[in-house]
Amino acid sequence: MEYHLETERLGLRSLNGNDAAHILKLDTAADVLRYLPGTSINSLEEAAAVIAYIQQQYTANGIGRWAMIRKADGAFLGWCGIKWVNDKETNGRTGYHDIGYRLLPAFWQQGYAFEAAKACCDYGFATMGLQELHATVMEGNVASARIIEKLGMQLVSRFEENGNLWRWYTLKDVNR
Repeated sequence: MEYHLETERLGLRSLNGNDAAHILKLDTAADVLRYLPGTSINSLEEAAAVIAYIQQQYTANGIGRWAMIRKADGAFLGWCGIKWVNDKETNGRTGYHDIGYRLLPAFWQQGYAFEAAKACCDYGFATMGLQELHATVMEGNVASARIIEKLGMQLVSRFEENGNLWRWYTLKDVNR
């Protein structure tokens, strides 16, 4: 299997059409959607559309969210990666690189999200030459905030979007 990035336990690869059932399971899990309002999908066709959107980002921007695969057994854990956000405004901003991740609940609290996100941040700075990365975390999502802060990201502001309170984080490349 060809991975864009590998860690000790994980391989990160492009999402493909074979991942539709995994994306459907991920984006219909109530625990996953708790801090992702408006994300739910209802069919394999909608999951395929999500994958097509991400694949379009690979083509247009050279980067996007990648499938997170446990190397030991090939299990699909979720996704992680850097997204060039230029198709919407968040916190009054557009045109920025965002680090994000989403895991199936069975794989929570095992260090996978941090491991993948750290590898993606390192890739963003070392390989892509980025000067900074951003992340948003919904207020109350303590686990995700802990991961983002462990990456060294700094809380820059709080904002409201669609009736929800969010945190905006930034990580600057200290080598630039």
